[in-house]
Amino acid sequence: MKINKKIRGYNLNLIEYVKASEKYAKSYCKTLDKVARERKYLATTKGFSEENILDFVKMIEKNNLSQFYALKDDRVIGWCDIIPKNFEGLNHVGVLGLGILPEFRNQGIGTNLLKLAEKHAKKNNKIEKVELEVFKSNKNAIKLFEKQGFKKEGERIKSRKLDGIYDNIVLMGKQI
Repeated sequence: MKINKKIRGYNLNLIEYVKASEKYAKSYCKTLDKVARERKYLATTKGFSEENILDFVKMIEKNNLSQFYALKDDRVIGWCDIIPKNFEGLNHVGVLGLGILPEFRNQGIGTNLLKLAEKHAKKNNKIEKVELEVFKSNKNAIKLFEKQGFKKEGERIKSRKLDGIYDNIVLMGKQI
């Protein structure tokens, strides 16, 4: 899927949405690392090795799992995945992961990625429910998820302490 957007008369560069593939694993690795190093949005504060990311992407491809990338000029600028839980009785539930580079946020990219990932997860992976954890301080993400039909299911109090600052973790879910 390609989306070409016009804002205030300016034609923004084409954003392309693609299924995860080894071709983009290195770029995905760099993007994930950059988002993680912001120390605000992901549970990890640094990315993973290229080898670990490549293994993860290969596993996604092999099992036809739901992971999509947003590309600009053939570079990953965002991702969304829904990975099924792998325990009997829980494998109808997928866990959402999402990240967008700072300069591309608030442009609808996360929404587009989420819709693609949900559609694939429901159709191909038999996912009926999507769950996620988001830091309470990440108000933009919470707003995005609520707008897409996610409901708050709980909250873990002071579950993150980073640089001496506590943050709660909000648990959200959605039937798809």
